[in-house]
Amino acid sequence: MTANLSDSPTVSVVIPVKDDAEMLRRCLRALSVQTRTADEVIVVDNASTDESGQVAADADAIVVRCDALGIPAASAEGYDRATGEIILRLDADCVPDDTWIHTMQQAFQADPGAAAFTGGARFVDGPRILRAPLATAYLGAYAVIGFAALGHIPLFGSNMGFRRAAWRSVRLLAHRTSGIHDDFDLAFHLGEHYRIRRVPLAPMGMSMRALRDASGFARRVRRGFVTVLMHWPHDFPPVRWERRALRRMISRRTGRGRIE
Repeated sequence: MTANLSDSPTVSVVIPVKDDAEMLRRCLRALSVQTRTADEVIVVDNASTDESGQVAADADAIVVRCDALGIPAASAEGYDRATGEIILRLDADCVPDDTWIHTMQQAFQADPGAAAFTGGARFVDGPRILRAPLATAYLGAYAVIGFAALGHIPLFGSNMGFRRAAWRSVRLLAHRTSGIHDDFDLAFHLGEHYRIRRVPLAPMGMSMRALRDASGFARRVRRGFVTVLMHWPHDFPPVRWERRALRRMISRRTGRGRIE
């Protein structure tokens, strides 16, 4: 897939997937009609047993095989392979609005000092009357808990982006083991050194299936606690703020920034 704005930063879109062929087909279709298409779409096939890999290949996406199970390993593999100056991430069950890539790319251009941006989401299935309130409650709780744990805005894996230079600087620190939230873990590492901003005008359509299965929802909550506990007390917000303040002071004195 080629970009249609030659003067804009190059953009890679990364999608981790495991046994989600039909959802992936819908997601790739939405990406193909963006007002600003991606320079490359990388689908990381996390040892799928269905046709996910073939669906990605049929859509002219770059297919990367990752046999290390878990979204953290699959996502990181996709980020490592990305060549775009901006890396955007969404999940296979997502349906981006047709201006999503353009809106995210514009956010990076408008704020050169920010290394990462994250957006919200809306449910595209489930009982229509419950979609808006459940999305607000789900994402609101995540934002509040995430801010308390991080001391800054959390990243939302279904709708986020970051500069490839920033990823390269933290890639060896990012955990690639299963059983954690990779977006939350990445927010710890990026937020330690860079600014994370929110893009309110870039909502993401996504499936409500995360809320349908009680055991699955409980697993997500457990992964969140595990992700926080593996970073605390070293990354307790006041401790991180102090480290970041010291780095800013050194950066001002030396005139050197972190993003190149």
